[in-house]
Amino acid sequence: MNVKIHPSWEKELASEFDEPYFKELIHFVKDEYANHKCFPKGESIFAAFDYCPFEEVKVVIIGQDPYHGAGQANGLCFSVNDGIAIPSSLINIFKEIEKDVLIPYSSSGNLERWAKQGVLLLNATLTVRESEAGSHQNKGWEIFTDAVIQKVSNVKENVVFLLWGGFAKKKGAKIDSTKHLILATGHPSPLSANRGLWFGNKHFSQTNAFLISKGNKPIQW
Repeated sequence: MNVKIHPSWEKELASEFDEPYFKELIHFVKDEYANHKCFPKGESIFAAFDYCPFEEVKVVIIGQDPYHGAGQANGLCFSVNDGIAIPSSLINIFKEIEKDVLIPYSSSGNLERWAKQGVLLLNATLTVRESEAGSHQNKGWEIFTDAVIQKVSNVKENVVFLLWGGFAKKKGAKIDSTKHLILATGHPSPLSANRGLWFGNKHFSQTNAFLISKGNKPIQW
């Protein structure tokens, strides 16, 4: 199983890779992939980092678990592989984009196009066993992704953090709001969206307005 990560992140997170918890985590993940069907594919575990090098991060979106259905997860939060039915949460994300920035509803749920523009699509847990949601939680991934968020917050400036739902808000609690823009709202899942906690948040236009104000290119959502 290939668990290489983009060199820019390897440099920033070198000390984290030497921590005992991370070595135990990798041992656990390798064992899981050897004995069970797990997602995403091994080479895609660090896709969020590979598509979005550290120096290019402009926006961070925090998810929870990879999708646990066959062929769905591709290593980017909320994203699915081409040809896979678009999940309900992502449908609601696209609906909000359409209303907010007038970009037509996308026919593809693959968000690589965002990642390549500087959007770090970070799940809190980077792997999962097939059909077993949350099966790789509390094994060390959360410590690692906390360190990633902290590193971005500490080292970079003028990053937009999009925190959708209670889990993401807790995950982003230590972000330095004096250096970055933090936008928080409800989760895009139908349960939350249907209660009025998602639609109308205008996070996508707000993100681009902030990026432009800091001299950065806006995201083509």
